[in-house]
Amino acid sequence: MRKQIAAANWKMNLTLTEGEALLDAISAKPHTLAPNQEAIYAVPFPYISMAQAKVGAKTNVYVAAQNCSNKLSGAYTGEVSVTMLQSMCVKYVVIGHSERREYFNESNELLAQKVDACLENQTTPIFCCGESLAIREAGTQNDYVAGQLTESLFHLSETAISHVVIAYEPIWAIGTGKTASSDQAQEMHAFIRSHIASKYGASVADSISILYGGSVKSANAVEIFGQPDVDGGLVGGASLIADKFVAIINALKK
Repeated sequence: MRKQIAAANWKMNLTLTEGEALLDAISAKPHTLAPNQEAIYAVPFPYISMAQAKVGAKTNVYVAAQNCSNKLSGAYTGEVSVTMLQSMCVKYVVIGHSERREYFNESNELLAQKVDACLENQTTPIFCCGESLAIREAGTQNDYVAGQLTESLFHLSETAISHVVIAYEPIWAIGTGKTASSDQAQEMHAFIRSHIASKYGASVADSISILYGGSVKSANAVEIFGQPDVDGGLVGGASLIADKFVAIINALKK
């Protein structure tokens, strides 16, 4: 079975003390990870060492960065390179989150460079893709997401793309009052897998974990994760509440 992942994206939330308390609260609640399951905490850069100290001894639990530079070093004040993260034993980096694309104008070309930097430095990118409400309402979501994947990932070799985790974010279902159903999640995940298969073949496509990132909650996680092409979630707000995130971890397929 593909790796099943519950990835917490803290975004720009929590003080250091609050982050420590959250990880302690999650650890104190009953949950187990099967060999094919992982819990990942994408925390703000200043909290990486703290989070690693909290989860370091736990099996199948990892800390991720929320972003990295496309440059490896140089005069780029305020940026963080993947080589810096690798030196801290950070295994995962979130690349191309919808907020990075919208607020910081990150292009597919730039994200391809970030993906390359990660893979060349033995770090796994969690590559985000997804469409806005306007694109969904126009019915062109498949073409749009296919373009994101093609322009940022399809230059990779079969071996390289097999080391990418994909997270599908239906931006139109986040903060709009509209809700993506589990069937809609499955439909897009199946399309993403078929698009990858068109380039790399079914075997490679079937090996890649595709996470759902559209307002995953403890109340809907079991239904969404139960879909055949959904391999877990990239979780925002619910990851900041211990009870809810533990329930999401426990909803992963075994």
